[in-house]
Amino acid sequence: MVNMEVCANSLRSALAAQEGGAVRVELCDNLHEGGTTPSYAQIAMAKRMVDIEVYPLIRPRGGDFLYTDLEFELMKEDIKMCRDLKCEGVVFGILTPKGFIDEKRCSELLALAGDMKVTFNRAFDRCIDLFDCMETIIELGFSRILSSGGQLTADRGAFELARLIEQAEGRISIMPGSGITIDNIEKVIRITKATEFHASSRWAKRSEMEFRSKNLKMEDGLHELDYELTNSDDVKLLIHLANNPRQQVMPNVD
Repeated sequence: MVNMEVCANSLRSALAAQEGGAVRVELCDNLHEGGTTPSYAQIAMAKRMVDIEVYPLIRPRGGDFLYTDLEFELMKEDIKMCRDLKCEGVVFGILTPKGFIDEKRCSELLALAGDMKVTFNRAFDRCIDLFDCMETIIELGFSRILSSGGQLTADRGAFELARLIEQAEGRISIMPGSGITIDNIEKVIRITKATEFHASSRWAKRSEMEFRSKNLKMEDGLHELDYELTNSDDVKLLIHLANNPRQQVMPNVD
């Protein structure tokens, strides 16, 4: 069985992920910046309303994965909050300026996480050597690595992901993520032989506002009032295709 983790940009998206059959949500905010830590309310209410595993992203800002002392203190406080809220896990990654894993800081955060499982995020794809750095992450005690194989998308990095999974030999889960859609999920799973994958399954949601300023349409055709949410039908289809690659079914877009 190939399982799906949904990158949920809100509590509404987390609920849609659960409805679609995901086993876990990486709960975050600001996905257009690569994701940042969600609010206390989003995490607390997700733990009350969502039955599947909740892994908040611990990332104080967008950009690189090299953090100041102040940002590192924020990360520590957020992990304590997630632990107190009894989250099943958290997601983070910290690098050194040279592109290696920041072992000291990662070790501190892992210790704070306690019994929570921890995923190393796509900071991994910015490492100087994916294979050596994977060994460091395993030694530190992470549960899984979210990766696109060092490429912009998981389908482009599928062969590197396959090599990583082969080298890992079950010591850690390598979870393909980034740009996974119904058009490439079969390819990614076929090449990598991964047992889980990560996608957002976000579709544009048109605002119900009746008044719309004609001067504020975005370059991508969306209006500034429109937003994106995880689509439960898309989640169901991705899971179906990952597990039944020869059976093609079109999603319900109503």
